[in-house]
Amino acid sequence: MDAPVASGNRPDAGETAGFAETQVAYRSLVVRRLAIMVLLFGLLLISFGYDVVTGSSGMSAADLLHGIFHSAELSPTDRVIIWNVRLPFALMAVLVGASLSLAGAEMQVILNNPLASPFTLGVASAAALGASTIIVFHLALSWLPYNWLVSLAAFVFAFGSVLLLDALSRLRAASMETMVLLGIALVFSCNAVILLFQLVATEDVLQQLVFWSVGSLARANWDKVAVLAIALVVIMPLSFASAGQMTALRMGEERAISFGIDVVRLRYLSLLRVSLLSAMAVAFVGTIGFIGLVGPHIARLLVGEDQRFALPASALIGALLLSLASIASKIVLPGLVVPVGIVTALVGVPVFVALIFNGKPSR
Repeated sequence: MDAPVASGNRPDAGETAGFAETQVAYRSLVVRRLAIMVLLFGLLLISFGYDVVTGSSGMSAADLLHGIFHSAELSPTDRVIIWNVRLPFALMAVLVGASLSLAGAEMQVILNNPLASPFTLGVASAAALGASTIIVFHLALSWLPYNWLVSLAAFVFAFGSVLLLDALSRLRAASMETMVLLGIALVFSCNAVILLFQLVATEDVLQQLVFWSVGSLARANWDKVAVLAIALVVIMPLSFASAGQMTALRMGEERAISFGIDVVRLRYLSLLRVSLLSAMAVAFVGTIGFIGLVGPHIARLLVGEDQRFALPASALIGALLLSLASIASKIVLPGLVVPVGIVTALVGVPVFVALIFNGKPSR
């Protein structure tokens, strides 16, 4: 006769059924989140296409598409419109939006503060100050191209700002809320210095400084698109690879430490990525607000707090938002391209207020 099996060593039918239901519910949740991301990508492609065909030249969509695939048949004027204006303009909107929103998503996680972003914590303002310093004082290095020098200065100032905020918060054992307040103080300080530069600048330099303060895609070109694209290609995989640790950190620093995560190292690596992304974006298009703040909020509403989905969704939403803003900047006033930073500010405020009052992030 077989020995009886102890009932305590075998899961009962209820536990097995409950586990199976949990697995089915989780798979359904994953499928839904992946479907949302596919939808976002599709909307981004549509928005990008519409951005490319939108402009004041009167060129039809059919002529533009024909010109893209048959460039040799274009007139010199049409070739410049398509390849030197429309395509770089639209691509830069996608890349900058993805950079700022991804940077904002990481910043909100590592600081555990939904108000954090490259703009509100002064990272973008510091980057603009670095770029403005090079422009105002006509600094140059013989071994480094001017565009790279501007980007390098923006990055150094941006990363220096986050190191300063971190040092001040550690010195006073400050809370995350205090760190946000310090960041706001840094924003006003950087903006004050930029305004001082504008006061003493020549007319030509003043035009460039105003460009940084409003944010515009008008100076997009293939060199800048290539630099920012390379930065995204390098940084995005590193960001997504840390998604598991970011999710643990989102549950609390003590919980993350209990999982064996080096929180200090995680934060510094994240701040390095945030600084590089925001510095490159600001160095090429100026200060564009609300994308890095609103994009991550919308992503959490759609896919929840799991950073494996929230980080890529934030990048897609940021790219989509700035692409739509790029379209709006060309059609809101016929014959005039409104700086895209003005559009994001005008639209971003009511959208952000609506998110605060009408929705809570899903989990």
